[in-house]
Formats: sequence, structure tokens, C-alpha cells
Amino acid sequence: MARIFPFRAWRYNLGKVKLQDVATQPYDKISPAMQQAYYERSPYNLVRIILGLPELFDAERGESVYSRAAAHFNQWRKDGVLMQEKDPCVFAYSQRFTVPGTAIVKERRGFIALGQLHDYADKVVFRHEQTLSKPKGDRLNLLKATRAHFGQIFMLYSDPAGSIDQLLFDSSTAPDGEATDEYGVLHRFWRVNEPAIINKLITQMADKKLIIADGHHRYETALNYSKEHDPANHAAHSERNSNELPQPQWPEAAVMMTFVNMDSDGLLILPTHRVVHSLAGFDAAKFLTAAGEFFAIQNLEAADAATHLDQLAKEKGTAFIAVTRNAAHLLRSKNSEVDKLLADLPPRQRNLDLTHLHSILLDRILGLDAEKVREQTNIRYLRDAVEAVDQPRRGEADITFLTNPVSMEQLREVAFAGEVMPQKSTDFFPKLLSGLAIYALD
Repeated sequence: MARIFPFRAWRYNLGKVKLQDVATQPYDKISPAMQQAYYERSPYNLVRIILGLPELFDAERGESVYSRAAAHFNQWRKDGVLMQEKDPCVFAYSQRFTVPGTAIVKERRGFIALGQLHDYADKVVFRHEQTLSKPKGDRLNLLKATRAHFGQIFMLYSDPAGSIDQLLFDSSTAPDGEATDEYGVLHRFWRVNEPAIINKLITQMADKKLIIADGHHRYETALNYSKEHDPANHAAHSERNSNELPQPQWPEAAVMMTFVNMDSDGLLILPTHRVVHSLAGFDAAKFLTAAGEFFAIQNLEAADAATHLDQLAKEKGTAFIAVTRNAAHLLRSKNSEVDKLLADLPPRQRNLDLTHLHSILLDRILGLDAEKVREQTNIRYLRDAVEAVDQPRRGEADITFLTNPVSMEQLREVAFAGEVMPQKSTDFFPKLLSGLAIYALD
């Protein structure tokens, strides 16, 4: 099923820079304030490649953010700021973090390697959400200019026994690099280049199916780019003995991935709350009347976001908390009424809280159809529940819907069935750092 490969990664030369100063969050999680902070942190910060400031290039001279990114990448390699591994390897990767809003400390373990690209129809790699054309166009332009992958696709596989983590992690060995990010997450990685271990890893991963946790846009961009560069008559892999390591059939046929066991305790999915704004003539009373056909509505006392989330977490069935400027309400689905409306959907979809939210509250009642939701015309997606609650109370939004997180079991069922969830259904925490390793195609 899943084919993985070691690779001669390019990495930051930690004799010249501190990993803390040059690694970043994934490009789509970098706010303007973070972008500016990264620029100020180091002249070699990866943000200059993956999310450059447009005002720093000269369009009249034919420059763009993409050509500037390629220039940085080439120069940093020449100057020894980036160096390439001598041997093909994979990297054991650990993230130690505190669960947001608690004192609970967890560790998520995985490994970085190349993974072969597959069409979804091959039923090796499975998605769980739709993608948009604009982000894919941006990532394709960067890939064409730099001919490299700077972040990893976040992939999930199933290993209930945890045998792969046992193979890769040795607590007595010092990491090859570590950094603490802006969310207090300690990231550490270890180079693994022993052929015997890598071959065991390849064998153990061979029967796995993969679910994209984060990075759908980058995955599909890499897949399309791979097809453009598929040699007409590429040679098939030859048989190798136990001391030889396989490589992709052509460089573009694989992309850098971080593989994480979906059965591990360190895997955390956070909710992403929906903030609806700029609706013409929004009336909270009329909304509640319309919602009452499908939801039992309970008025709540004024409270902070944490209290509301605690209330919501105790609900056994599908429920949301709706916050308007002057009130908050708990909405519980009337399953008999909702099932009639969602009868055309598969049971897996009908059982998702977010399907009820999008199909009924957003689309049917508030008039936000699928296209408006995809284009975020009147909707913001926020992880921060405090900010999500405050926006309608400050008059910056019409209504906020607080949600419970999607479970790993729900995600697994939907993805393996070949179905997709609504946009922004999952928020895996923490994110994978970009800049730990780089896969150059040339």
C-alpha cells in the first residue's frame, strides 16, 4: 500500500543558525504579525521562502515572491546555511506540548520521510476535506520556482501496537535538533540512517493506508506536479537486497511527509469555531425561531468561552452553542426532524455535528450555501474560542457557533469511505514545523 523512502535531506546548518530562529509554522498558519516577526528573527528564516513579503521584490525587474524564494534557497545552499545529508535517511520527530486550556502534557511522535504520491482512486491515500484552487495555485508557483518541498504533509496511519515508534525512538540518544515554537511546543528530531532500521520501517509501512491530516492543498499540488514530470517510460523499481534502500521512480513522484500513528494517545484534534458576519438584516430572534424547527434551544446565562465549552463538552448528542451580541443559547439537534432533512446523506455524514451546522444552520437558515462557505464570504474559522465569542459581543460579527471537536473515529470512518467533511472540520494540534528538513528535487 504505502511506499516510503529515505532521502538526502537539506537541513539548516546548526553551526551557523539556531533552529529556533529559522523554523516556522506551516505557511497557511502564519499570520501577518507572525510573518513580520519571522523576518525580524533571522535573515535566514524560512518565511522568506515559503511566505515572502510582496513589497520586498521589484516587479519591474521581473521579480516575484517566487523568484525571490528560489534565489534565497540557492544562495543559502551556496553559503552553507543549508547543508545536505551525506546518506539517505529518515527522521524520528517528537512534539511535546500542553493541551490548550489544561495542564495536561502530551507527546506526539512520528517520522519524516518521503511518501509516494497516489491518486485518491488508488485507495492508498485518503482525504477528509475539500480543497480550494487559490491555495493550490500559490503552492504550485512556489514549487515550480524552487523545485523543493519545505514542509511536510501530515499523514496518519494505523499501528495499534505502536511497533513503528518503538523501532525509531531511543530515549538515550540526544536529538539532532530541537526548537520551542510560539505555542510552547518542544520539537525534537533524530536522524535515522541505518539501512537495516530503514528497511524494517519500509516493510512495516507497506500495508498501511494513509489519511491526510493536514496539507490537502500541498498534497494535491505535488500530485499534479508529479504527473507533469512523469517520464513517458520510467523504469520500474528493480529488486534490492536488504542493505539497499529504495528511491522514488522519479524525484517528483514523492513528497516529504510526517507520518503519525492515529492510534496514539498524543494525537489531538481541536474544534474550529464558526464566526458568521456581515449578513444583511441579521435578526437573532428570527434566527432562533427558524432554528427551533430542528433544534431544542436552551437559553444560557452570560459566561466566558471556557464555561461555554465545558457545557458543550458534556452533551452526548449533536449540539452547538450560539453566541450573539447579547445572549448565548445551547442548540441540541432534534434528530427526527434533522434526519428527514439529511436523508440523502450517508449515515456517517448525518452523524457529524458539522454536517448539521453547515447544512441546516448555515445553509438553510442563514443562507450561506456551500460556495459562500468555501470562499469564506461571510464566515471566519477560529480556533480561539475566546476571540470567537468576543467578536459578536463587540459587534464585529452576527453570530458565533462554538463546536465540539471531530473524533478520530469519525475522521477515520469518513475518510476511508471516500467521503469528505465540511471545510475546516479538523484542527490537529500542534502543527508540524516547517524547516526541519527540505526535499530538493534537483
